[in-house]
Amino acid sequence: MTERSYHHGDLRRALLTATAAAIADKGPTALSLRDLARRAGVSHAAPAHHFGDKAGLLTALAAEGYAMLADALSAAGGDLLDSGVAYVRFAIEHRAHFEVMFQPGLYHPDDPEVAAARERADRSLSTALSTRPGHPRDEDAEATQLAAWSLAHGFAALWLSGALPATTEGDPEALARRVLGQLFQQP
Repeated sequence: MTERSYHHGDLRRALLTATAAAIADKGPTALSLRDLARRAGVSHAAPAHHFGDKAGLLTALAAEGYAMLADALSAAGGDLLDSGVAYVRFAIEHRAHFEVMFQPGLYHPDDPEVAAARERADRSLSTALSTRPGHPRDEDAEATQLAAWSLAHGFAALWLSGALPATTEGDPEALARRVLGQLFQQP
């Protein structure tokens, strides 16, 4: 039996892990199913057989990413600042997922698994906002949630791209806590 014909115990997991590694190396747009198969040690047809096409593979990665983000936000215990820092931590620790999740042109954003995981992540953020003293009601709640998400996402994207000033080197979580705390903490 050659290495190429070896059957993985969990082909899906092996392919998703290889996908995250490939994206970390070359970015999501440079991903090729042939390279992915080589990385996973499977036949070049295995990724297409399992996921259909590149968009199907990235859909599975996005769904997994949203589920992990929802778990990270839930683990923050409903605290808005801790949720924001958890968001930044997720982006840094799972960069490949993060890069795919927010490029819906790469995958099928209407996929039920993606939609359910994204909704769960949204609920976690909503919970953190709703437990905050003085949280807004009705129409302001949506705008406040968008503002909180934008701030955490923007910080994470700036950190990952290296666009923050050189004076901000160091621990991204500590810096995120200071930056997000400017707006998330109560006076």
